Amino acid sequence: MVQNTDRHNKKELKDELVEKLVHVNRVAKTVKGGRTISFAAVVVVGDQKGRIGLGTGKAMEVPDAIVKASNEARKNMVRIPLREGRTLHHDISGRFGAGKVVLRTAPAGTGVIAGGPMRAVFEVLGVQDVVAKSLGSNNPYNMIKATFAALKAINSPRMVAAKRGKKVGDIVSRRENGAKDVKEEA
Repeated sequence: MVQNTDRHNKKELKDELVEKLVHVNRVAKTVKGGRTISFAAVVVVGDQKGRIGLGTGKAMEVPDAIVKASNEARKNMVRIPLREGRTLHHDISGRFGAGKVVLRTAPAGTGVIAGGPMRAVFEVLGVQDVVAKSLGSNNPYNMIKATFAALKAINSPRMVAAKRGKKVGDIVSRRENGAKDVKEEA
């Protein structure tokens, strides 16, 4: 009886994940008898609450490639800390190959200002306010992997406090007091 409820829970977990197909690439391989054509797909999967995964898949048919990519994305899910569940904690840049991206926090109501593959990543991640810019390569693979590199490097105040052995209030209040001191001097 317990096994049936576990299976049911797994189905619910899969149902609440959002999949976005980012890119499909037609690949031709030249062999002795001619060309064999296959398809490569890039998929991002997320729960819109801070968990996201990236997957790539290749197959002879497009639907098979998408299924392979989504299965890989579900296996490779990571948790990204979000501020107030809507934006990033701080500005950050990421790099992968020739692709470089810059991600900036944004005030409420800004929306997702990002192009192409990065927009899909933010939509499945659950980020509502962010400004992103892609520099360098416009290859979807490199852009997404650079975005993931940046997102994985984000530190929440709780993580910074744990590393320093302090309380979250000490770090956050110090930052706010420092900002007030600068304004008073000016």
